[in-house]
Amino acid sequence: MLLDRNVERAALDQLLAAVRTGESGALVLRGEAGIGKTALLDYVAARASGCRIVRVIAVEAEQELAFAALHQICAPMLDRLDRLPDPQRRALSIAFGLSAGSPPDRFVVGLAVLGLLSDLARDQPVVCLVDDAQWLDVASAQVLGFAARRVRAESVVMILAARGGPEDSDLPELVGLPSLAVAGLSDDQARKLLTTSAAIGRIDDRVLDRLIAESHGNPLALLELPRGFTPAELAGGFGLLSAATLPRRIEESYRRQMAALSPSARQVLLVAAAEPTGDPVLVWRAVDRLGIEADNSVSAALTEAGFVEFDGTVCFRHPLLRSAVYQSATTAQRQRVHAALAEVTDHVTDADRRVWQRALAAGGVAEEVAAELEKRAGHAQARGGPAAAAAFLERAAELTPDPVHRGQRFLAAARAKHEAGMPHAGLRLVAMADAGPLDELSHAQADLLRAHIAFAINRGRDIPALLLKAAQRLQPLDAVLARTTYLEAMRAAWYAADLASCATLRDIAHAAAAVPAATPPLSPAGLLLQGLSVRHTEGFAAGVPMLRPALSAFLDPELPLDEALQWSWFACLTALDHCDDDAAEVLTDNFLRLAREAGAVATLPLAMTERIIVLILTGDLAEAGALVEELDNVSQGTGIRWPAYTTQLLSAWAGQEGRTAELVAASLADADRRGEGLGAITSGWAWAVLCNGLGRFEDALDAARKASASSQEMGILTWAPLVELVVAASRVGRTEEAAAALRRLSVMTQACGTEWALGVEALCRALLSDDETEEDTYREAIERLTRTRVRSHLARAHLYFGEWLWQGGHHDEARKHLRTAYDMFVEMGMDAFATLAAGNLGFTGRKRSDESSGQLTMQETQIVRLARDGLSNVEIAARLFISPRTVEWHLSKIFHKLGITSRRQLRRSNTSATAASTSTS
Repeated sequence: MLLDRNVERAALDQLLAAVRTGESGALVLRGEAGIGKTALLDYVAARASGCRIVRVIAVEAEQELAFAALHQICAPMLDRLDRLPDPQRRALSIAFGLSAGSPPDRFVVGLAVLGLLSDLARDQPVVCLVDDAQWLDVASAQVLGFAARRVRAESVVMILAARGGPEDSDLPELVGLPSLAVAGLSDDQARKLLTTSAAIGRIDDRVLDRLIAESHGNPLALLELPRGFTPAELAGGFGLLSAATLPRRIEESYRRQMAALSPSARQVLLVAAAEPTGDPVLVWRAVDRLGIEADNSVSAALTEAGFVEFDGTVCFRHPLLRSAVYQSATTAQRQRVHAALAEVTDHVTDADRRVWQRALAAGGVAEEVAAELEKRAGHAQARGGPAAAAAFLERAAELTPDPVHRGQRFLAAARAKHEAGMPHAGLRLVAMADAGPLDELSHAQADLLRAHIAFAINRGRDIPALLLKAAQRLQPLDAVLARTTYLEAMRAAWYAADLASCATLRDIAHAAAAVPAATPPLSPAGLLLQGLSVRHTEGFAAGVPMLRPALSAFLDPELPLDEALQWSWFACLTALDHCDDDAAEVLTDNFLRLAREAGAVATLPLAMTERIIVLILTGDLAEAGALVEELDNVSQGTGIRWPAYTTQLLSAWAGQEGRTAELVAASLADADRRGEGLGAITSGWAWAVLCNGLGRFEDALDAARKASASSQEMGILTWAPLVELVVAASRVGRTEEAAAALRRLSVMTQACGTEWALGVEALCRALLSDDETEEDTYREAIERLTRTRVRSHLARAHLYFGEWLWQGGHHDEARKHLRTAYDMFVEMGMDAFATLAAGNLGFTGRKRSDESSGQLTMQETQIVRLARDGLSNVEIAARLFISPRTVEWHLSKIFHKLGITSRRQLRRSNTSATAASTSTS
């Protein structure tokens, strides 16, 4: 019986009504143990007539077994695997142990689950209920959180019940999903529940009041607490439990109830509690193996008493009852039970769970079991990724008698925890490993892993020094690893910029330059390290020719995938630093494609960031916006926080003042907290671009000064702000400051020698010229930039040349250049600069329209482009991390907005206005 719960029932009824009309949704029920979350899930199940119900109860004992809960959800749908795209089918098959292969990417598994649910919902709406979500294994929680964020038009509703508050850090995978706090009953409702639902006889009024007060309206407490007392105790007020946290008091009540059972019945309960899959066959086999005398009467007695039901699965009355049964046993009793369960678990079909039971059965150290855990860790990783391997390796280390071997296993477990996205757990294990008698190489590897984890947690001023220390410690032990560690240290110092506490780019470059050179031919990473070492010790100009071979190496289509994924970020950045737009185009496009095809989720944000910058500079703001939205989806799906550097740059070039101001403020605060100097540089660049576009040149000058103030030449993050500084300073008469910036800029642009570099330099020289050569310099800038992909700078060259011509009285030619600039800015979506050009032409620039006027959203724009490229709905769904049904839903909206009825018409429709659009006045 559900008392009260009007708010909760209304929310759940609304979800059920929506799913029956083709909509989707997700909700997390949050509250303390026993508060009524399970009863609310039962309410949903009872009300979901005409819907397919998929229900699972997560089990604490299976928290370390990757995809354990997900397997329960998907088992009834595995006959639909063949309907999924090949990568998704393979990933899910590997995750569930149905086939062998490399560890599946969680994103791909999430897409597979989303696809299965979507396909199942074609027959009837699907209601997925997950109880005790706080016990979900990490892999299942990540995948379910991924799917819950993306259900939209599939007729799927997902409701998860978990302990804790809305932002409980114990379950970060579900943070951000819609949630509903389930509170206790009112005193009146609690009294009604006690007096009408609990067959407990007469209760003394004072006892009743105390039960109500101490239960805080918790329904399970109200029902279970009195069962541990005799009628006389309740009537007289004797025997009430001492003050404790509510769940513990409930568990104590369960223990009092168990005291009335026979010893055999209590032993059977313990076996059932220790067997996590709810398999009655395994339970009774283990009971036989333990020599427990238990016949059908024991099973019947346990069922009749309401403890547990033995049917198709073993089902306890409440998860807290299972916990109470398990915790009330002694360590020795639990170990005996786990040993018996290990013996009856199949060593072929369920070898991972068998060795895990053996590990739980082991007391003290046990090298044989530890070795088997270590051996099975690789298989566990193939199924569940590094999180599963980490659990096996950590337990193996705990059981290892030899201190040196124990430390090495802790180190391996720490590495797996880090790869699984559990950095804090990884740091704890590194400390445990480093405290032991490791050899020098293992200590150096521990230093390196500690630095990697710190970089993942908080890229800031301390990380370069940690990586430098690790590289120097590795240098005499493993020269190859030392060289790659120096390269990683440079990346960390690049992020920290001038805020690096004691290891700048120059410091690291000097240390790396002292490393004995590798035997030629150098690897692409080796070429990068060599070139960057020269650049940051001898200057930007000296480094350019040294880095060109590295760029060529990364352009090689035969480049090994692992090296491409690890170091393409540096190669893409180097191409942008050198103003090599052709190389930047190819490298960023390849990097993004490889990261997607490999399912390298940790690398994907890096690839997207580099690609977005290229798209902005080449003037494709619509495509850049779609990637920014996709990057947000990746961050939400993985929990990997990614600075909004490209987002603020995009909004700045688009002329969105309010949005840019908001993003810049947030980025500066976040970067300051982390000690990441890069944040101030990128924010200054973005604000300078925005203000130059708005004609607020004093503000642009101030921002550009700050962005270009670094004592180290940061490549694109130096020359790009210097361009904005020259523009702003020339407009407010600060010619000396502009000339100084141009001299600094010219060192880099002359060294690069590309049309892009020389075109930008020519434009800046034209802005400062005051003689008859000015016109020729403007024309040189336009001519050079016309031969590049960099339309953003080309449009500005037309704008500034048109303004100069107008001031000189050449109005006809000025109008041509201003009109060219205006049309380019409008097409690219650079509204502030378009308004500047329009003002010179004497009319008001266009303004953006909202979605209701027929404008496509960024995601709709991306879907149109992919559909035009011939991708199917399934392929588009995989690319954008949504379900095929959601793609169908978006396409129907797109067709309506564009006034078309089929995909074929997309090829002929005009979607250039997707970036926005009302016509010029």
